[in-house]
Amino acid sequence: MSLKAVELEGMIDENRQLKIKGDLPIQGPLRVRVILLYADEAEDIDEGAWLYAAARNPAFAFLKDDSEDIYSLQDGRPFYDDEA
Repeated sequence: MSLKAVELEGMIDENRQLKIKGDLPIQGPLRVRVILLYADEAEDIDEGAWLYAAARNPAFAFLKDDSEDIYSLQDGRPFYDDEA
């Protein structure tokens, strides 16, 4: 089984319901597993802190397996952002 990840932003409301910002990029119905990253304080977290937390989260340990390393630098085409 291969798993794919999607990163989205959202809010948890006063009724403990997760509200996703925007539309999901996949069609349903589909069973999914959700991992939440959140700060202990009620403040926004900068992008670097999110990446740091995700990189050290044991939920993503499977990505260190050599069988997950399926791409090389020769795969794909370079992306150049003309708006930058």
